[in-house]
Amino acid sequence: MKRLIVNADDFGMAASINTGILEAHRSGIVTSTTLMANGAAFVDAVTLAKSAPELGVGVHLNLTQGQPISSPDSVVSLVDKNNKMFRQPAILWGEIALGRLDLSEVERELSLQIEFVRDTGIAITHLDGHKHIHMLPAIHKIVLRLASKYGIPAVRTAVEYPLELAPLLRQNRQNAPRIFMQYIQSRTLARLAVGSSARLKQAGVQTPAFFFGITQTGFLKAEELSMILKSIPEGTSELMCHPGQSDPTLERGLTRLREERQSELDALTSPEIIQLISQLGIQLCSYRGLGAA
Repeated sequence: MKRLIVNADDFGMAASINTGILEAHRSGIVTSTTLMANGAAFVDAVTLAKSAPELGVGVHLNLTQGQPISSPDSVVSLVDKNNKMFRQPAILWGEIALGRLDLSEVERELSLQIEFVRDTGIAITHLDGHKHIHMLPAIHKIVLRLASKYGIPAVRTAVEYPLELAPLLRQNRQNAPRIFMQYIQSRTLARLAVGSSARLKQAGVQTPAFFFGITQTGFLKAEELSMILKSIPEGTSELMCHPGQSDPTLERGLTRLREERQSELDALTSPEIIQLISQLGIQLCSYRGLGAA
């Protein structure tokens, strides 16, 4: 059986993203989302999540932007002079290697993010990371420890299932460099994931067998989505997506995806896509159903 979790990242980042995710759930194929505890529209996201009981909600762990949930003076290695988290994943990786990032502070902040979501009454289905920071090996170990501590049954493994790259490049010639860089990112994450399966098993934490969506980030239109759906293997897969409603006020500093979010929303709610899923015999599910796979 082919089972597919369609997870919308960045829930809580902005109101227009929140409403887009709910539309993609109610009128489209999104089954799951991950909530940013320090997002500017967190309260709005919680309200919307409680109005959609079939939508699985996980935590989108964040160490790269915004103010921490922790008191800044308790996570000094994570914040800049403005008390904001600022490092991109590659910099985080380097700082860990150089011993400049206090992993106890990382654990404190991620713990509080989980607790912040849990305390709203949301039953957390899984954990993943904003910009895939949870895949950095030292942080991955912390995330698995926290999943066990808080009784969270699953963690995303962002190792992208290989698809032919040429069709995506042909459809988006002007953006070929960006797409190729995202492909390189996906291969880097696959290398970082060496040993993750053993750690997941040891922690008793589940993960979907297959993952899609890194290379297509920002370019997940109906044609690309169709190609992914036709490539879904037997077993349980996750498709990462970033829908949102059109919002010209959304700041580039907050997210590089703006118009692209509306394009993804259009694809995820397309009647042709919904029909294709039925034709292919794909069963949509959330992380709640992972143990039944």
